[in-house]
Amino acid sequence: MSSLVLDEYSQLLVEGIKNTAGVMSSPIWLLANPKYAAARHYIWTPILEEIQDKVYRTLHARIDTENIYIKNVASDIGIVSNSRNCGAEERTKEILIFRKIVRECQPKILITFGNITYEFVRRVLELRPENGPQYWSSTNLGNEFERSIVDFDINRINVIPIHCRVMKSGKLFGDRNHSSWRGIENYFHDIGSKIADRIIENKDSLKIWIE
Repeated sequence: MSSLVLDEYSQLLVEGIKNTAGVMSSPIWLLANPKYAAARHYIWTPILEEIQDKVYRTLHARIDTENIYIKNVASDIGIVSNSRNCGAEERTKEILIFRKIVRECQPKILITFGNITYEFVRRVLELRPENGPQYWSSTNLGNEFERSIVDFDINRINVIPIHCRVMKSGKLFGDRNHSSWRGIENYFHDIGSKIADRIIENKDSLKIWIE
């Protein structure tokens, strides 16, 4: 990574954009909203278990999860809008700096938790269409997940959005009917299984395996 980009990124860390884990060279990144830190525990952990289970059953291999890059971003990005106004100056700066980081590191799978983080990444990667939704509901965010799985291409950055709306009890809520634990378990299984399928299909292009 160039020294200029590193210097800019380090300055952002000093200014308070912290809470990272793993290594930036990992092909798998997780981006979460710092306001919903529980997402990693309540949502990512069971999804990862589903991914590992299917990967192991198919390939007899396991993903080295220690290197997966995890970062908190975008605590406040505003609603989805067709406007080019990205909010406060500091948020615009974060978008521009993070854009440089992503383009240089080129992660293959970039998983976002929640609508705010997904919108932030869309602005980072300049994926915002001229005509789009005015907000991300559970339904259209779910549709975006399905589209990301269908359009998955290992030769580019694949943004995969996941719901992060959880209660302290661990229950998921929103437009979809996941009020029961059975529904929650099915949701985790479905998400994990579909991500695992793309990982398995591209196993030779992903340096993520425990040797």
